[in-house]
Amino acid sequence: MPAGGFSASSARPSGMEFEAKITPMVVTSCVTAATGGLMFGYDIGVSGGVTSMEDFQREFFPTVLRKSRKNKGSNYCRYDSQGLQLFTSSLYLAGLVSTFFASYTTRRLGRRATMRIAGAFFIVGVIFNGAARDLGMLIVGRILLGCGVGFANQAIPLFLSEIAPTTNRGGLNSLFQLNITVGILFANLVNYGTNRIHPWGWRLSLSLAGFPVVLFTLGAFFMVDTPNSLIERGRQEEGKVVLKKIRGTENVEPEFNEIVEASRIAHDIKNPFRSLLQRRNRPLLMITILLQMFQQLTGINAIMFYAPVLLTTLGFKTEASFYSAVITGAVNVLSTFVSMYVVDRVGRRMLLLDVGVQMFLSLVAMAVVMRARVTDRSDHLGHDWAIMVIIIICNFVSFFAWSWGPLGWLSPSKTFLLETRSAGQSISVCTNLLFTFVFAQVFLSMLCHLKSFIFVFFLRPFCHHVALRPLIPTRNKEHSHRGDG
Repeated sequence: MPAGGFSASSARPSGMEFEAKITPMVVTSCVTAATGGLMFGYDIGVSGGVTSMEDFQREFFPTVLRKSRKNKGSNYCRYDSQGLQLFTSSLYLAGLVSTFFASYTTRRLGRRATMRIAGAFFIVGVIFNGAARDLGMLIVGRILLGCGVGFANQAIPLFLSEIAPTTNRGGLNSLFQLNITVGILFANLVNYGTNRIHPWGWRLSLSLAGFPVVLFTLGAFFMVDTPNSLIERGRQEEGKVVLKKIRGTENVEPEFNEIVEASRIAHDIKNPFRSLLQRRNRPLLMITILLQMFQQLTGINAIMFYAPVLLTTLGFKTEASFYSAVITGAVNVLSTFVSMYVVDRVGRRMLLLDVGVQMFLSLVAMAVVMRARVTDRSDHLGHDWAIMVIIIICNFVSFFAWSWGPLGWLSPSKTFLLETRSAGQSISVCTNLLFTFVFAQVFLSMLCHLKSFIFVFFLRPFCHHVALRPLIPTRNKEHSHRGDG
């Protein structure tokens, strides 16, 4: 096959087609950039397992350990601790704040430089967490990791959407979501093993985050920047050279001219955030905010963050809760492969809205099981009921993984104009991290007070239908505008 890849026409919404191939450079760059998702996923998966380890609780949260051992109060309130929740949520609050700075670096320094900055934050954060001696040092480490998440989540979806040919952009962009799920699975596997290592198994869990960090940071020094970013920063000739390399053809003049024109318009925009409020951009801004908000309102991160904690509350033994988390993590990965196949073949309306009905039914089933079988004092769910719980959770996770998971990140990076794309991506990431922080900080307290009704709270797919059905096109179309190169 020519250029080491297969031919793919980059179709434009206007009807124009740009010649393009999926070249080795595109594949290598996309895989390397998406490795940042491993770090994000590992941070999501590791926290729930570590917080349920007795050695970790003894070191930083002795009150939680004493409450659990004495079996005082409701099972639902066993892990109700603001400090314990802060360990998880502080990362996302830091990510929220750092996103505003990342928007500037993405625009002024480029996508690649922003990923390098993210890698530096990741490295220092891992060192602080692995060597933590007190709660303050632990939280500082999580904050540094959060800064890395903010910079990475700002740059990576933009990088992937700009470097991939349009017709394959959805699948290649889903690599980010795929690596997030692989990172979660990796963290669950690590937690399952380190839970048996006393008393420093939790340190190993937190330190092994260095593995994806090294892959991502080193890769960021060898990849090319996107033609859009180079041209936007006035390096047009270099941008054209890179465009020829990643498209695998010399015939890049039409696409190059379109990017140059979009860059000219972008430079005329003095305040891209203010431009998002213009009439033509408001629908895109609304879709972006609603997508990220409802993605979190599905309750997915309650499972991803606190799976072992939640399963222990339901009556699972400690080891069973860890390997059950591994099972759900594996289902998450496999389902994301499905999404990579269907995202460019099936309309977004079906993926975002109709799959929401299936998620709704899973939440109803989970609420019924908890109401029927889990009491304040129950300590054993029973074999058959435990299997049912795992099946329900796996169904819920799989539905999310091929719909709201990848499309929550894909749609904003594909729809904004070049002049507002960085600002739009910043709003997207900020909204996601804001709601992620809120639910990470309050979920265990909500579980304590709402008990089985916690899953009733997350019955949000009907809201998805009401709010988004008029806004989302039935076909997998990109917003028609200049500069969506």
